[in-house]
Amino acid sequence: MQLIRYQLSSTQTVVGITQEGKLLGHLSEPLHTLLGLPSDEFRSRIQQVTAQAHNDNQPAHLLAPIDGDTEVWAAGVTYKRSMDARREESETPDIYSKVYTAARPELFFKAIARRVSGPGQPIAVRADSTWDVPEPELALVINSYGEIVGYTIANDVSSRSIEGENPLYLPQAKVYAACCALGPAITPAWEVTDPYSLTMYMSIERNEAICWQGQTSVGNLHRRLEELVDYLYRADDFPGGAILCTGTALVPDPPFTLQPGDIVRISIDQLGVLSNPVILREATNRNSIKTS
Repeated sequence: MQLIRYQLSSTQTVVGITQEGKLLGHLSEPLHTLLGLPSDEFRSRIQQVTAQAHNDNQPAHLLAPIDGDTEVWAAGVTYKRSMDARREESETPDIYSKVYTAARPELFFKAIARRVSGPGQPIAVRADSTWDVPEPELALVINSYGEIVGYTIANDVSSRSIEGENPLYLPQAKVYAACCALGPAITPAWEVTDPYSLTMYMSIERNEAICWQGQTSVGNLHRRLEELVDYLYRADDFPGGAILCTGTALVPDPPFTLQPGDIVRISIDQLGVLSNPVILREATNRNSIKTS
């Protein structure tokens, strides 16, 4: 069973429930409202719809599984491979070793809903960056009570050249239009017996040929999922829930960099396949911005 977002009509976007590719029905509330519920109520609302299933075909065009004021956050340096890669890129490599072993994890803001791409929608690399990579990650779907209620796939696109120049440039390396992709759906937490047993795959296609591919296990994660959630919710609140990317272990070796026209495909057991083409994000046309 999975939750999807799709366009029901020209004026209405809904959260649907699917089973083995068949649409069972849709909920009356938007996703951010559902994420404001305790986990038992969240599950009950889904079960109410599935009890009245009518088995339509799944909608062809899916949207990113995020809406409203739900925020996307991310954890960094949670896999040893990620620590090694960040040390390779950085002029201050020791900082990443300290983060990997520290009690407090690295957490940073990633996106709001309007910056998130859904399945098949473009992800962007920055025009002022020379080294850009996709970052396939297991993403936690968390309700307003800090409970993990589901899982989805994330692509935490990153400018390694900008972050490598100075760690304080992390927001510019991570946060911009089309900097993140989520989808294709949310798998409820009760459908996944052991998230640490999930295998993650990524391939990058260029000129109709695979130019990079790899796989890893979520079991290689250095931190526990509940630990990451605990730190995210300390001294903060998320009325519409949050989506937390848990870090990556699939990092293409330098000098590989994404190019416009590439297609990034990420798959995780039980969660599906997230595929996105790459575009170049140019600077905003400042001629239209008035100053006083």
